[in-house]
Amino acid sequence: MAKHLERLLKNHINGQAVTPAHGQTRTNVNPADIADIIGEFPESGAADIDLAVDAASAALPAWREIGPIKRAVYLRNAARVIEGRAEEFAQAVTREQGKLLKEARGEVNRALAILEFTAGEDRRFNGVTTPAEDPNTHAFTFRSPIGVVGLVTPWNFPLAIPMWKVAPALLSGCTAVLKPSPFTPLSAALLTDAFAQAGLPEGVLNLVQGDREAGEQLVANPAVAGISFTGSLAIGTAIHTGGAHRLLRTQLELGGKNAVLVLDDADLDKATDAIIFGAFGQAGQRCSATSRVIVDRRVKDELLQRLVPRVAAMRVGPGSDPNADICPVVNEDRLNACLTAIEKAQAAGARVAIGGKRATEGLPEGYYVQPTVLRDVPWDSEIAQEEVFGPVLSVIDADDFDDAMRISNSVRYGMSGTIFTQDPSRIFQALNRFEAGMLHVNRPGVGAYAHLPHIGSKASQYGPAECSPEVFDFYTEWKSACISY
Repeated sequence: MAKHLERLLKNHINGQAVTPAHGQTRTNVNPADIADIIGEFPESGAADIDLAVDAASAALPAWREIGPIKRAVYLRNAARVIEGRAEEFAQAVTREQGKLLKEARGEVNRALAILEFTAGEDRRFNGVTTPAEDPNTHAFTFRSPIGVVGLVTPWNFPLAIPMWKVAPALLSGCTAVLKPSPFTPLSAALLTDAFAQAGLPEGVLNLVQGDREAGEQLVANPAVAGISFTGSLAIGTAIHTGGAHRLLRTQLELGGKNAVLVLDDADLDKATDAIIFGAFGQAGQRCSATSRVIVDRRVKDELLQRLVPRVAAMRVGPGSDPNADICPVVNEDRLNACLTAIEKAQAAGARVAIGGKRATEGLPEGYYVQPTVLRDVPWDSEIAQEEVFGPVLSVIDADDFDDAMRISNSVRYGMSGTIFTQDPSRIFQALNRFEAGMLHVNRPGVGAYAHLPHIGSKASQYGPAECSPEVFDFYTEWKSACISY
């Protein structure tokens, strides 16, 4: 990575490494060891965004004209580049985001799967032919790219989420400005570098590092036709309302407060495995992470007897430690948010079954939180309603299936819903009644496939799904044509 680092520490605009206009930078550190300085990355402003948008606008006509089959060649080339540099990418993700190296390698594979799926859509990028009411007339529909798009991505999946925006944007014929989270700039720089190495024409994909000012200018620039954003509800709402006056197209994947329902006939061993994976994988920093377990009172104690010792045995450590079970959270703000949420939960009546504090023993100075299980959590308390985004699991009692469904749907979010039961009737009732976009039965409530919609409901999603053929409904607009002959 060292030989690439100099150009990766700059913006990538019109095929060139570009220093931000004001020369300001932000220090990127390893959350597992804050003494490990990764580099000084650009803190870009409005002028840098405008420069990138101008480059994307200039590249748009030629990119749009070559068609999806030729555009897919660049996606396949990029996949080969990433395959050849897979370990470099995984090590970078672990170092700057903090996740376990095995999780980072899984993320690289996920990015490759997204590229494979998206490139494979090149020959299915079609509309429909319909009957015409008039004689000697041919009527049909087709897709057309919306233009320049802004892609605003989060820190929790710093490679996979940018990829599931970049790949369909490019295949659609859009040109793009990617603005990643300021906490994970290196992964996005490596992704952009891979596309450059794959021969992508200049200006088609531009990278601008930065925070709020850069994001706001993406929304404000009139040449940007759409913004695809993954992150918090507050920022997503600000993006949508900020562009509403000019009818800016938005695709927003927002928060989650995901529940696993454990009914009285559940396989408790399988449920325990799934809960641990869903709640504590990546330190709970996933939009679909299991943050609530809603369990029938009749099996609550049996479940906790399985769950608590397993969590107590988890080893907290750096993502580079092959013996670690749970990684740090991404920064100090997230650390403090987790600890504050635990304190408030206790004040509201919840009890700490295990964990509940900052982890420090035998660790470098970093942002480590003990994996935490809270029991006897009131269903309507703050921690049961609001996203924590950390390794903090709330266990909530339910009287029966109907009560569990009521509690599950009581939150404003609707990303993921999961149920453990052996009753086919309750399985299909739950699938109909969950107010969530991604549903699971007798399996972990996290994870998705590149060819299935990644989507939520309620306050978790606005606009078309990602990671599926439906994603092209964001990056393209339908046109209808009638030809008389």
